[in-house]
Amino acid sequence: MRYAELHCTSNFSFHRGASHPDELVARAHSLGYEAVAITDQATLAGIVRGHAAAKQAGIKFIIGVEIEPVDAAPVVLWVIDRAGYANLCRLLTRGYENAARQRRGADVPAGACRLSRDDIAIHAGGLLAGVPLAACLANGLHGGIDEGQTLVEQVLEWRWVFGDRLHALAEVALEGDDEERLQWFARIGRLTKVPLVAAGDVRYHERSRMPLFDALTAVRHGGTVEQVRDRLLANGERHLHERWRIAERFASLPEAVERSAEIAAMCRFSLDELRYEYPDAAVPAGRSPQKHLAHLAWAGAAKRYSDGIPDAVRRLIEHELALIGELGYEAYFLTVFDIVRFARRRGILCQGRGSAANSAVCYCLGITSVDPVRMNVLFERFVSRERREAPDIDIDFEHDRREEVIQYIYETYGRGRAAMTAEVISYRLRSAVRDLSKALGLSLDRVEAIAGVLDVGDTPEDLPARLAEAGLDPAGDTSTRLVSLVGQLVGFPRHLGQHVGGMVMTRGDLCDLVPIQPAAMDGRTIIQWDKDDLDELGILKVDCLALGMLTAIRRAFELVESAGGPRLTLATVPAEDPAVYEMISRADTVGVFQIESRAQMSMLPRLRPACFYDLVIEVAIVRPGPIQGDMVHPYLRRRAGEDPVTYPNDEIRAVLEKTLGVPLFQEQAMRLAVVAAGFTPGEADQLRRAMGAWRRPGLIEEFRQKLIQGMLARGLSRQFAEQVFGQIRGFGEYGFPESHAASFALLVYVSAWLKCHHPAAFTAALLGSQPMGFYAPAQLVRDARAHGVKVLPVDVNASSWHATLDVRPKSEGGAKPEGRTQKPERRPAIRLGLEQVHGLGESAGMRIEAARAEGRFRLLRDLARRARLDRDALLHLARAGALASLGLDRRRAVWEAMRFLDRPGSMPLLEGLGEDDEDAADAATEDGEGEDGDGDAACRRFLPEMTSQEEVVADYRTTGLSLVAHPLQFGRECREADGIATIATATAAPEGRRVRVAGIVLTRQRPATAKGMIFLSIEDETGAANIVVRPDVWDRADAAARRAAVLVVDGRIQRRGNVVHVVATQLEADAGTVLPRMSRDFC
Repeated sequence: MRYAELHCTSNFSFHRGASHPDELVARAHSLGYEAVAITDQATLAGIVRGHAAAKQAGIKFIIGVEIEPVDAAPVVLWVIDRAGYANLCRLLTRGYENAARQRRGADVPAGACRLSRDDIAIHAGGLLAGVPLAACLANGLHGGIDEGQTLVEQVLEWRWVFGDRLHALAEVALEGDDEERLQWFARIGRLTKVPLVAAGDVRYHERSRMPLFDALTAVRHGGTVEQVRDRLLANGERHLHERWRIAERFASLPEAVERSAEIAAMCRFSLDELRYEYPDAAVPAGRSPQKHLAHLAWAGAAKRYSDGIPDAVRRLIEHELALIGELGYEAYFLTVFDIVRFARRRGILCQGRGSAANSAVCYCLGITSVDPVRMNVLFERFVSRERREAPDIDIDFEHDRREEVIQYIYETYGRGRAAMTAEVISYRLRSAVRDLSKALGLSLDRVEAIAGVLDVGDTPEDLPARLAEAGLDPAGDTSTRLVSLVGQLVGFPRHLGQHVGGMVMTRGDLCDLVPIQPAAMDGRTIIQWDKDDLDELGILKVDCLALGMLTAIRRAFELVESAGGPRLTLATVPAEDPAVYEMISRADTVGVFQIESRAQMSMLPRLRPACFYDLVIEVAIVRPGPIQGDMVHPYLRRRAGEDPVTYPNDEIRAVLEKTLGVPLFQEQAMRLAVVAAGFTPGEADQLRRAMGAWRRPGLIEEFRQKLIQGMLARGLSRQFAEQVFGQIRGFGEYGFPESHAASFALLVYVSAWLKCHHPAAFTAALLGSQPMGFYAPAQLVRDARAHGVKVLPVDVNASSWHATLDVRPKSEGGAKPEGRTQKPERRPAIRLGLEQVHGLGESAGMRIEAARAEGRFRLLRDLARRARLDRDALLHLARAGALASLGLDRRRAVWEAMRFLDRPGSMPLLEGLGEDDEDAADAATEDGEGEDGDGDAACRRFLPEMTSQEEVVADYRTTGLSLVAHPLQFGRECREADGIATIATATAAPEGRRVRVAGIVLTRQRPATAKGMIFLSIEDETGAANIVVRPDVWDRADAAARRAAVLVVDGRIQRRGNVVHVVATQLEADAGTVLPRMSRDFC
């Protein structure tokens, strides 16, 4: 018996299906089906995954959707040919546009697709259709099971649209009246002259997913499984069945089963037929894209190499241009060039990176800044004849100006031919636990308790232990169900979001290729496929990414100039400054791009970078690829002279000499395959990609054998061959190409130079570019003050929205450097910006800044009136201490703000006061804001000044930092009595000494390559410490300690040269310091 399942809902229908597309496809193949269709609810978001799985399994894949029109019965559509596919994409695009228009004046949910029968009729060409009769029954479209007149009319309406391309889906699921339903379906078919086809209305690939489907139904309807019981399926039969069961179920309609295979045969379209056409580039009249690209490349080369283009570069450009022309990528390169040119004309800092930096053409076009003369680039890492994959150029733009670039792309190519790539937002552990706990009927406080104990890096396997911590019995029925369902749900798509910057542009209408829908952000649209889908189909995208460090560098340049310093650009920052490298070698790199993490800081004193290429190595070496490939320590030992540097032959020396015989970059691993084993450059890149799937041995065995046999044939040892294989496998996991590391190293050097020579401007720029990096504003400010920078508090009469520089004579702070003649110098201080005030919106901050241009604020009412501030804004400012220049301390300011715009009936500060006391407080306010008088004395009586400790805690709660003191310096005597030393004292102790320290948790890291180790950074008033926590120590710690804002650590000192760690043996929360949690977690 032949059978094709034509009606499957996957989990890309978001809470309507309980299986991945590939699971459905694989199961259909194992059951011997002729074909399988994915027919999700008004979306094609999952079809590329289904298509890829079907190609691998060897089963025919049919593209379809299910649509519920606003004025007709539901209908399932299947694609016949390429024209039908384009019509389907256009139809869905129209549905999303309709919903977006209706949403402005009606309660239409985001992501809705609203279509009418007429919409579908306009786009019906090239499509087959099926009316799901059982769904019509469930929706109440029949007039009674004996007559079915209303349903007949509904089917006939669709027949007028599709003619003989319409079918009626007969679907039964052992619901007690199957045979009666089948006979009724047959009657509908006879009355309408529409042929019946058997289908399963499949919601999951196997029966075991029924509980998950029920839970997802509850999530979709916002209730518990019990509350939505009437909306659940009657049983677990909506899965893919053995063919003999299908034949048995449809024994009275055998022709309906056969017809499913006939319909599958009619659907000829495959996604492999899509021919992506990159948009035509704007070129001068009479010049082809090939000639224009060549003209720009050679002109750029002449500008880059003013003393003459080196022969090696000339050969590279000729080779690249030839390969670009052969593969037809000229328009792509010209488009990226145009985008970069637009950004630079607007003064937007940008830089190309990634594998594109392997291109000499990209360098000559100004897309990247990596000189091929210095880097020995490998173009096949970027574009390969053998790989036949689209090039992928990443461009970083200032994060606060990237939207200008995105809108330029929309304006240049048109919204019908450009859109952003989607990002599939999937369930992670915490979101899965929250949704499923509610669906299973747990109370909200229980749900929050469970979510609260989930830890960084937790997996579903850790959930039973976390449930116990939350007070639930892990062996209980509800807990057991929850653990099982969470394990299935993690990784399921939850909704479509926006990619961080991937843009797709086409020559023709993009909606002929993939449906387009409005994004959550105004002015943006997204396609329904993510970057992996695009890679699978060979569709080009340009990644316009946001990089906060570029914003910070641009702001720092502006601040340096505003303070009387030089006008700087990325190109004019002095190169190879010994003072910069000395600072880096001390690991004095808080805030410096890419080398501020715990792991990087630990590496810096060992590597001791002394030139730009050392920074390239530093960026690349602390990555999973070199770590897993066992390359880090051999390199460090050779660099320190502890191990000899040897090479099997001169060809390998040429590849590895720059890195002392150890491959640290992907390009080196690929070149090794070429020179040592005889691979072509394209084959070497195929090897690297295959290594990324090393857990599938059959996929890489062929490459492994070729690599080893090639090396043995060239006289190299098996040990060396196996070592190279292991190193390339490590790069398959995650490693930096040299070109990418070089692009980042440029920003490493520039940011380090700014920190070294202009620390105030650098820190102010970082504060204005948050959130970014490893450190919160408190640590950035602390580091700046440690470097002699004066920091001034937030104040409505002095602060702009972003942090600025307050230039003052250098004699006001710090001693004169020895050996220098005295001359007038200006030492800038940092004035914290209004953005530091938690809860104060940018619009309110900008109004304050604008109003102050008319003159200083004298009174609170003056500030409120001129800056148009409501009570909430005034309270945020008051609690942050930003009203000091109005003569108001923090408590008095809060009092005034509460009274000034008091809400009727609400006087919280007067609660508990007697009538006489209330009158006295009124007198304090009436006496005058900030003026001396008896009122102030009365006010102080009821509002005593805050202690220093209270001020510091209030600072951290309202701005995230304090200029008064560090929170942990209070209560130091008590901590010392508990055996807690300062971090400075502890880290000065010798190797192996037991210590006990406490500090604010700054960062938590759990790298995938660290075998479960947790790395913490904590800080007290004397400095910071790196804490290494083994998995068993972390697991023994209670939930409060793992999430503590302030942590007490018992451990032993570990010294590795100048790098000091505390290896923890016990963790506990410091209950004596009440602070908000401020750590930045990277897990």
